[in-house]
Amino acid sequence: MEITLVNMPWASLDFPSLACGILKSAVESAPERTDSVTVLNANLDFFDRLNGRFGVDTEDYDFFSLESYFQGCGDWVFAAALYGRSRWRVAEFRERRATRLSPERLDLCERLQPRAAEWIGEYAAELARTCGEVVGFTTTFQQNTASLALAGELRRLRPDVRIVLGGANCDGAQGAAWHRNFPCLDYVVRGEGEAALPELLERLDNTEELSGIAGLCWRDESGNPVVNPMTATPLDATRIVAPDFDGYPERFDRSAASNRLEPKLVLEGARGCWWGEKHHCTFCGLNGSFMKFRSKTPERFYEELVELAGRHRLLDVYLVDNILDMEYLRTLLPRIADAGYDFRIQCEIKSNMRYEQLRELVRAGVVQVQPGIENLSSRVLDIMKKGVSGCQNVRMLRDARSLGLTVMWNLLYGFPGEGAEDYIPLLDQFPALAHLPPMDGANRIALERFSPYFDFPELGFSERSPDDQYFITYDLPREELADVAYLFETSPAGIGGTPERKLLHAVEEWSTAHSRSWLKYVLAGDEIVILGDRPAFPDTELVLAGSFETELFRVLDQPRSTRYLKRRFGDDPKLTAKLDEWTASGLVFTEGGEYVHVVAEDNNQELFQLR
Repeated sequence: MEITLVNMPWASLDFPSLACGILKSAVESAPERTDSVTVLNANLDFFDRLNGRFGVDTEDYDFFSLESYFQGCGDWVFAAALYGRSRWRVAEFRERRATRLSPERLDLCERLQPRAAEWIGEYAAELARTCGEVVGFTTTFQQNTASLALAGELRRLRPDVRIVLGGANCDGAQGAAWHRNFPCLDYVVRGEGEAALPELLERLDNTEELSGIAGLCWRDESGNPVVNPMTATPLDATRIVAPDFDGYPERFDRSAASNRLEPKLVLEGARGCWWGEKHHCTFCGLNGSFMKFRSKTPERFYEELVELAGRHRLLDVYLVDNILDMEYLRTLLPRIADAGYDFRIQCEIKSNMRYEQLRELVRAGVVQVQPGIENLSSRVLDIMKKGVSGCQNVRMLRDARSLGLTVMWNLLYGFPGEGAEDYIPLLDQFPALAHLPPMDGANRIALERFSPYFDFPELGFSERSPDDQYFITYDLPREELADVAYLFETSPAGIGGTPERKLLHAVEEWSTAHSRSWLKYVLAGDEIVILGDRPAFPDTELVLAGSFETELFRVLDQPRSTRYLKRRFGDDPKLTAKLDEWTASGLVFTEGGEYVHVVAEDNNQELFQLR
């Protein structure tokens, strides 16, 4: 059987579809089958069309792919194509997004909607001539409407083709609702596709009953939707196959995107979240139905990494794991470091990792981390169930700066139970942190399906309705939108008004001041010399001499409570005076009864004796 897998806009341009790569491997390696799989990088095809004819560049594409998820702009652009129109609810879209988007972005969205509809018609005609007997679409984030639009047009042109939809956007009730409301979809896979798709193909070949395929949505002989129960047991790590990315690098090289972007490998070492298994962060819905953490052996992951990097001549690697397997720190990462490859790896970690652990990441080629910092208030972090303190998060930012790690993080607020008192004392200290990696933005939390806040309304969000993006994109009844939606509107919680405005202003000031700020220490014999320049403070030239000052500075390398410090140094007035002095001069951050210094190491010398 010939299968065509399609990776639609607005998937990122600079790495291949991990889902399509895994499904290609799973189908072609299934025992006693001779299926062949072709992967279409439709996202690149669409970008090249927009770039060549209308001057759309990679920054414009990234707006839809990366920046506007919570506004639903990418899905709305393809809504006209979905419903066989050239334009769809333009006035309503502009009205609802006028306060969230710039006039230029609003114009871009409106301009692209008829272009997207035109492209869908032409692309479907080509696909109908070349596709296999089964066409599969993977959908994550803003790929829903584009996938549905192309599936609908393909169904009109080729009624004989069997169409399958799967991916993160099909988990739970969402998958059943997509299948129920869009007859162009023969099958929807809910859950991990590498188990379900090969089994579906086998049963279709043998005209066997489909009721035994866990999570599958299908139709009976009368055309009525049937929804198989999802499995409660996710795939064991041994069954998670390595992806097959053959064809993507060559297609990327032919794309106009290659003039601006560098291609990357995208890999996974694990699925699920080991922290979430114990303490599910209250706002997070990313893992959907399967929180259980499963990790590949370090030997296997290393072999996959090296084989794919060598095969495709790519050293930039994006690791999609929700959280790094901590065992990799003593197994996988040293092996990668010792192998001598010049990898440039991005990954997600937990923010309480120690300096030595971060250094091991750097040795292995990790250049960018997403540590899930999300706030600097210990009380708010406790509400989130993050399991870290504000001072631990600041220590992470400081150590990352010392080691040259890029840090991606957002500050989240709007949690039930938080108050102005959790933020205002922090804002006064933000100028002291100007030299540390600033947050990419500050955002009120969204109510996400699968999160504890969604599953347990008593936690603070009892009122909810589908986010307005679904109303301006889909022509469906409200009750159906409630099933397809991942994002929901609810009454705002936590801070608002003046405290919120002060927070957002302080975040902007931090970001503005960062490029002009630095603060570091160097050793000079028994002394510690601190040098720096931050807009909110005079030029820093401070020499710490004497056992008390130097020892206190060394101790504050880690977050320390007042009780610990008094036990270590005695209940001496000079301790309090020195802590107050260093806090006032922006050398020390204090929060939640803890203190930690914020001075980065000088990158030009090894200072491990301070550790």
